[in-house]
Amino acid sequence: MTKITAARGGALRCKGWRQEAILRMLENNLENGERPEDLVIYTGARAARDWDAYEVIVRTLKDLDDDETMLVQSGKPIARMKTHARAPRVLMANGNVLGRWAGEEEYWKLERKGLTYMPGMTAAAWQYIGAQGILQGTYQSFMGAAERFFGGTLAGRTILTAGCGGMGGAQPLAGKMAGAATLVVDVDPTRIQRRVDTGYCDRMTADLDEALAWIEAARAAGEGLSVGLVANVAPAYEALLERGFQPDILTDQTMTDPRRGYVPDGMTAEEARKMRETDPDELGRRGDETQRRHVAAFLKFREQGAVTFEYGNGLRLRSADRGVTEMLEVESFVTMFIRPLFCEGFGPFRWIAISGDPGDIAVVDDLIGETFSDNHPIHAWIALAREHVQFTGLPARIGWLGHGERSRLALKVNEAVADGRLKGPIAFTRDHLDSGSVANPFRESEKMADGSEAVSDWPILNALLACANGADLVAVHSHGDRSQSAGQTCVADGSDLAAAKLGAVLDGDTGIGVVRHAEAGYESAIRARGRAGLDL
Repeated sequence: MTKITAARGGALRCKGWRQEAILRMLENNLENGERPEDLVIYTGARAARDWDAYEVIVRTLKDLDDDETMLVQSGKPIARMKTHARAPRVLMANGNVLGRWAGEEEYWKLERKGLTYMPGMTAAAWQYIGAQGILQGTYQSFMGAAERFFGGTLAGRTILTAGCGGMGGAQPLAGKMAGAATLVVDVDPTRIQRRVDTGYCDRMTADLDEALAWIEAARAAGEGLSVGLVANVAPAYEALLERGFQPDILTDQTMTDPRRGYVPDGMTAEEARKMRETDPDELGRRGDETQRRHVAAFLKFREQGAVTFEYGNGLRLRSADRGVTEMLEVESFVTMFIRPLFCEGFGPFRWIAISGDPGDIAVVDDLIGETFSDNHPIHAWIALAREHVQFTGLPARIGWLGHGERSRLALKVNEAVADGRLKGPIAFTRDHLDSGSVANPFRESEKMADGSEAVSDWPILNALLACANGADLVAVHSHGDRSQSAGQTCVADGSDLAAAKLGAVLDGDTGIGVVRHAEAGYESAIRARGRAGLDL
């Protein structure tokens, strides 16, 4: 098949820039995807249900009027409705299944019938920007560990983790940026090679001793370095323990479900892909056997003193469901490092240059320098990103900004589009890993102070408010019986309408996050709610 890449330049294929921006972001998903030929963006999550659905989505976006909305049900376009100019151009609900049918087995059956699918956080909402999308969140977590446990620096420290796919691929670069010697294990050599090719990983080897020599040299020199080890994580961790290797920090970003990507010991990634089609039950059984060894080694590193946290891939819950309940004692990166930021509405804000011109991102970088005070942490992050991040697909940037700050920047960007400083529109979006858009008792909403971690009213309210305020795309996602989330995209095209929508959408989005944490009783969120005038 022809490789799909996002269109660049100023030529419109659609009837407006809002539709064109959404189409280019869909194409950008596939340009950055792990297996675009299968519509897979990462961890089995797809951009559309099948290729027929994809083609209809593209044709509809090209023909969609400025007062129409396309409806998408789990990756399949089902209708175009007459709405109005401020309404979203795309509304989608992906993977939402009632509780009795939301468990792993029943959900898998529905997916195999072509009735629903697992959306990922950003894959099905066409908001994926490559590994950069979670780069700052991963960096924030590593630096949070540095500040809490290692005197503020990771120089001379080691990080051990697994998973170098579409989400975990941020780990080697984030670890290096934090100053650590970082070893990432992945059984699929194409995943690590892709990170090497795009500057996210420094070195790659299938030789464990060579990997350890590189890591030890970097640790001894106090230098940041990232190494990708091609190996199955279970035997690799067992061998590391035998050699006496002990990391300072331990986390994990493997895809935990064998039927969606976890590879059993003794199989290549390609062999696992084939068995996924021919005998998914046997693949699951063999994968679970390997995963028990994986987590046994993981827990041994923790017992020996590694600062340990899960980075939201569900390894703890899946392991506990299979009898390894000790994994529930492992903390989440959210509870350890991120929740104080969530209380202020901070989270993974993103902007994408729809023109495809990297110069547009440089202009936004400069606008950030003009907009925020010198002591704002965004300045240090942008400097790091400019130095270390290579663009993949449409040029994009991520930067954590809080309530009122996202809209402030977006309005300045909209002015820059209008006066020609930018060559094209900028699409603003975010990861679903955010302060008010997710209910996930084993990640974003874990151990809420008031016990509300499983209450999913918040992402639903988030999506409803985004619709009311005129986001250009709004999505409501579920991931089986584990989580629910909402996503939105809003396009700065230089118009007065865009300015009105951007202010409302972005303030509403972060405002829900502040209120959600204030309602749970967090003092910093209560104060932030008062400052923002969000009290009743």
